[in-house]
Amino acid sequence: VLMKHKLGKKVRQLSKLAAIWDEVLPTTIREHTALDSFQRGVLTVLVDSASHRYKLQTLLTAGLMKEIRARFAGPLDKIRLVPGQFSSIDLETGARRYDA
Repeated sequence: VLMKHKLGKKVRQLSKLAAIWDEVLPTTIREHTALDSFQRGVLTVLVDSASHRYKLQTLLTAGLMKEIRARFAGPLDKIRLVPGQFSSIDLETGARRYDA
């Protein structure tokens, strides 16, 4: 029961962060990111290219991190950007699409 409660809390926190992420991040960058995990106050974000990771890091240090913290009720100490490939669903065909 305790494990289920902790997992539910993590899912809720990540869900809230995802909603905030969608609100505050420009679409041109958001499309190249995927929230991976949230543990011990650290949000891990997959970014599909070095150029988008650089742009996102610049936005975070220019005030985006403060904006996300202000909107999120839980503890958010750090956003860790990591290179990664992730899949998205093509809305027209319903097929998985892997962005490089």
